[in-house]
Amino acid sequence: MQVKINIDGGSRGNPGPGASAYVICAMDGKILAQEGHFMPHCTNNQAEYTALKLALIKAAELGATELFIISDSLLLVKQYLGEYKIKNPDLAARMLVIRRLAARFTVHIKHVLRHLNKAPDALANKAMDAKQSVGYNPIKHLPEDDEIFDAPADKTNVVNGVEITPVVREEKKPAAKKGKKQAPGQMDLFGGF
Repeated sequence: MQVKINIDGGSRGNPGPGASAYVICAMDGKILAQEGHFMPHCTNNQAEYTALKLALIKAAELGATELFIISDSLLLVKQYLGEYKIKNPDLAARMLVIRRLAARFTVHIKHVLRHLNKAPDALANKAMDAKQSVGYNPIKHLPEDDEIFDAPADKTNVVNGVEITPVVREEKKPAAKKGKKQAPGQMDLFGGF
């Protein structure tokens, strides 16, 4: 199942109280799930990374296979794509969790300007204002990071959302060598070349 996901995160004070938000829609635009996850203390970047993590967890719950993710965090998108190095150790650890979660999906991620990503921004602000998580059809079980790594990977042989298997081909029988005829008593020093 293909889904569209908008994610956003923010922190008031950076660091300070913050929230991560995702809105997951069917391809026809119908909202399947949305959540603003309150975080008592975080940075903007931690909130953005957490938004992606939460979206991946919920997408798995929904049975999605292909994700079209939109974020207004250029840093997150570029670091996810490997175009920017992740120098901050906390963000690097968060990206390991994100990559583990993303392995089961075909992921398309792109950056957009903030004004094109209003839905998750409004949800994150609502959670920060309420100082609690808010949502519709939120995550049923929010695993700890160690649970994510302890769980066996669902399908380690999945590429582009499709399970792959080893390729077995019939081996071609080598053609018989047609060597040059040797003069009687002459040694073949080059093995028929």
